[in-house]
Amino acid sequence: MQDVPVVLIVIIGLAIIILANAIRILREYERGVVFRLGRLVGRDGVRGPGIILLIPLIDKMVRVSLRTVVHDVPPQDIITQDNVSLKVNAVVYFRVIHPQKAIVHVENYLAATSQISQTTLRSVLGQSELDDLLSQRDKINLKLQQIIDAHTDPWGVKVTNVEVKQIDLPQEMQRAMAKQAEAERERRSKVISAEGEFQASQRLADAAKILAGEPSALTLRYLQTLREIATENNSTTIFPVPIDLLKPFLKAESRLPTT
Repeated sequence: MQDVPVVLIVIIGLAIIILANAIRILREYERGVVFRLGRLVGRDGVRGPGIILLIPLIDKMVRVSLRTVVHDVPPQDIITQDNVSLKVNAVVYFRVIHPQKAIVHVENYLAATSQISQTTLRSVLGQSELDDLLSQRDKINLKLQQIIDAHTDPWGVKVTNVEVKQIDLPQEMQRAMAKQAEAERERRSKVISAEGEFQASQRLADAAKILAGEPSALTLRYLQTLREIATENNSTTIFPVPIDLLKPFLKAESRLPTT
């Protein structure tokens, strides 16, 4: 058996290398933007998913993931409209919906989206007051999402959600807010107590009117109080008896015949 010529081995090796460079496999969440001699292949140059065949040394493919990217915006120094210094960070959710735009229209869509998110965060929060940042978080998140999405739309990137994660307040501002919250709770407590006293006085006034119009009701209430005291206390208690309770007995005694 003659030895295989070296030239044949080289040819086979080159063929394997060429085939390896000519075949690409893209996953379901991936797309490939194919350039042929620097131009997009076809109308948009997008291929995939599945097996992609390329012409070696002529075609070049760039992979693009269509999955949602969760980008953590680093803390930004912000001065609000009411001159309060804050550190605020956020999280941005976005994904590529047009792969050819993400590759052709911007050099690095990940870095570009990150930078526009930081500048928009500083701009929008700088135009808001501290109370709005703390109480209208959903409204601010929606405004951020709309502005960032408008900037990234020409890049084929869709911003689906923006969430302000954390707002770091200065220590003196935290103490001032704690005092304000304590004063507010004390005010509410006093208002509730005063409201309770007012309602109780109204009920007592209504009860006094009813008892004044019905003397028998006052007598029954008096007897009920005596029974409650006798039940709760074992000691002897002496109460003055109203003369009205004795009048029926005195009248009955006066009608009895004398002997």
